[in-house]
Amino acid sequence: MAQCTHVQRDVRAAMTTTPTLELPVSPPAARAGRFAEAPPGRPATPPAAPPAAPPYAIDLPPDTPDPLDPPPEGITRYRTIWLSDIHLGTQGCQADYLLDFLRHHDSDYLYLVGDIIDGWHLRKGWHWPQAHNDVVQKMLRRARKGTQVVYVPGNHDEAARQFCGLAFGDIAVRDEAFHTTLGGKRLWITHGDLFDGVIQHAKWLAYLGDSLYTITLLLNRWFNRVRTRFGFPYWSLSQYLKHQVKNAVNFISAFENVMADEARRRGCDGVVCGHIHKPEIREIDGLLYCNDGDWVESLSALVETMEGELKIIYWTQKRRTPVNVKATAVSA
Repeated sequence: MAQCTHVQRDVRAAMTTTPTLELPVSPPAARAGRFAEAPPGRPATPPAAPPAAPPYAIDLPPDTPDPLDPPPEGITRYRTIWLSDIHLGTQGCQADYLLDFLRHHDSDYLYLVGDIIDGWHLRKGWHWPQAHNDVVQKMLRRARKGTQVVYVPGNHDEAARQFCGLAFGDIAVRDEAFHTTLGGKRLWITHGDLFDGVIQHAKWLAYLGDSLYTITLLLNRWFNRVRTRFGFPYWSLSQYLKHQVKNAVNFISAFENVMADEARRRGCDGVVCGHIHKPEIREIDGLLYCNDGDWVESLSALVETMEGELKIIYWTQKRRTPVNVKATAVSA
């Protein structure tokens, strides 16, 4: 009986005692070739290398400079740049010209004033060449490098309005925005489609007009290909035809007056918009009306210089060859 009690006591002691196991530790030289993630007791093997991507599918790291960017002394810096009506996803988008413009111009603020991506056309059929993807990457890279980028959706990218108040890749999405120039003028920034009666009350007519406009842009593209072969700069046939139609001229004038009146009602000194593809800087009853144009017809942008002057820049020829850039200016 005493022997059984002794055995039970030894078993209990063994169960309550944590065993220790000492493993031999190899010297540092012996461990130099081992991977830290290798589990104990297994031979360490290096991770399998990913398959090599074909040359045309290589993605540049986010902070890798664009190899086509000019040297710093060849880049003009502005305080603010406004762009609208780029219509990425359509064949009429002049993405190559816009890329060339972005490579030669930088800014502290960048406003994307609607119709950046054309959701109307992408729903009909997918068209997204590499140049369109490069434009998006260029804007994302600007935001990462410190440019304050604000995106105000328009009617062709109205799906983005559900994200107003959020930020994607350091790009803030806003239903509208306000900007104070160096001279102290407060500008209201909106695409302008919300004040277009056709868009708001007869959207079917807007879709019909958009289809006819697409056909005109197709003719415009072929027309400019012929001009380019003969050494002539870009010229918008579609814009010329549109401005010859009396009803179109009357619509544009009414739109400009409505936008100026709305800016006054909001207590602003002026408005910056897009939508009608007609670049303009002018005063309407004491209010500053600015339209930054588009990148399917006029190839234009609105800029604020470091001295506070507002200009419209027409980028109708790529800077790979010397070109005189047309500009109209107004102090702000």
